[in-house]
Amino acid sequence: MKDSKPIVGYLPDERPTTWKLLLYAIQQVIVMFPATIAVALITGFQVSTTIFASGLATLCFIMISGKKIPLYYGSSFAYLTAIASLVAAKGSADQIASFKATGILPTELISYAQFGIIMSGLVSVAAGIIVRFAGRKAIEKILPPSITGSIAMIIGLTLAGNALSDAAPKADTVGILGSNWVWVVSLVTLLSTILYSRYLKGFLGQLPLLLGAATGCLVAGLLYAVGDMNMFRSMPEAALNSSLWSFGPFALPAFSLPKVSWEAVVGIMPIAIATIPESTAHIYQLDIYVKDIEKKKNRKMNYSLADMLDRNLIGDGICDMISGFVGGPAGTNYGENISTMAISKVFSISVLIAASIIAMVISCFTPLIQVIYGIPLAVIGGLEIYLFGAIAAQGIAIMIDKKVNMFSAKNIAVIASIMVIGLGGQYAFGGNIKFFGMGVPCIAGAAIFGIVLNLILSIGSKKNDDNPDTLE
Repeated sequence: MKDSKPIVGYLPDERPTTWKLLLYAIQQVIVMFPATIAVALITGFQVSTTIFASGLATLCFIMISGKKIPLYYGSSFAYLTAIASLVAAKGSADQIASFKATGILPTELISYAQFGIIMSGLVSVAAGIIVRFAGRKAIEKILPPSITGSIAMIIGLTLAGNALSDAAPKADTVGILGSNWVWVVSLVTLLSTILYSRYLKGFLGQLPLLLGAATGCLVAGLLYAVGDMNMFRSMPEAALNSSLWSFGPFALPAFSLPKVSWEAVVGIMPIAIATIPESTAHIYQLDIYVKDIEKKKNRKMNYSLADMLDRNLIGDGICDMISGFVGGPAGTNYGENISTMAISKVFSISVLIAASIIAMVISCFTPLIQVIYGIPLAVIGGLEIYLFGAIAAQGIAIMIDKKVNMFSAKNIAVIASIMVIGLGGQYAFGGNIKFFGMGVPCIAGAAIFGIVLNLILSIGSKKNDDNPDTLE
């Protein structure tokens, strides 16, 4: 029997009712939280400041885009090596020892990194200005769908190892008994999320990730109650006691001001180049899925997301500056949140605004940070298997939507090179390929090589080529 209430979804300019909006927003926060927190813990940036910066930057991005682009801005893993190198170069022996002991960088080192992060924002801003004046067609010659689609695929696939590592964390993180049951929690989370997204109808069908996480936590709670297998986590003490000012549960994030460091500029600024193809791929992913909702609702918006690539890049750069100014890491718009929107079919700008405000509120209340961080890693891993796979699938969707000719020798060469360099760099070199003494992030290296190869192979190509790049 045909369902009388099919899931249609929300377009960017549509607003759900208040209680639905809050649940959709909480779902978005849960999705962005693990990666954003992980970047803070790995780099030594203040956890509460990082969460606050992600919310503030998201809110600013939405305003910069004229409330038209539904993207969530979170901390980027692309900058990890650059920040680690800066710490090694600028940090004194005492500062580095303090970092190793507490897990938090001394404020002076964070301030130096902030300056590099702020300056890196200029790269994305410059790219956006070029797109604005040269037009979208110009950037599509440099970043055709064969490249943006491939980059989206490797973004998802290079995270596959992280998803499985989280789905089955080491025994010492959950206890000896927990190590034998951790797969139960992660698989229940994964399968319940998939089943919710496939079979639940109406409003509940738009909350599969939130419901999946709740189901996984319930199973973990039962295992704890019955078998004393505690899979729930607690924040590192140093990360919780690093606020600028606190009163009871309220704790003001430890903001800091940037200090001029040209070493930070040289080390961090070039990494922003890697986020341009990634950000471009994200806007095209959104465009495809929003157009699908438009078709199903028989309603067309008065703008196209793909035509707003310039605002997306400019907004991305300004958000780096905003995050860097308050003491947060450099970031990018999150593929995990795009996957959440694609799965739930909720692309409402209002939901992202609410999510950004919720993130800022959470950053000021230590108990709230502890509650969300406390979600078992196995639950997060179960969600990540679905989300990261969805990111990769969206890369395929880009190439299908743009009718990329998979029989073109040029396209095959570009796609093959990007895939192998990106994935090989992740699994053979841990994500950073050593190249003439430099540590090149595998996604950045794959993107740059693909762009250069595409330009070389485009020399001499004609419109009436017997083997065109697209099937149109």
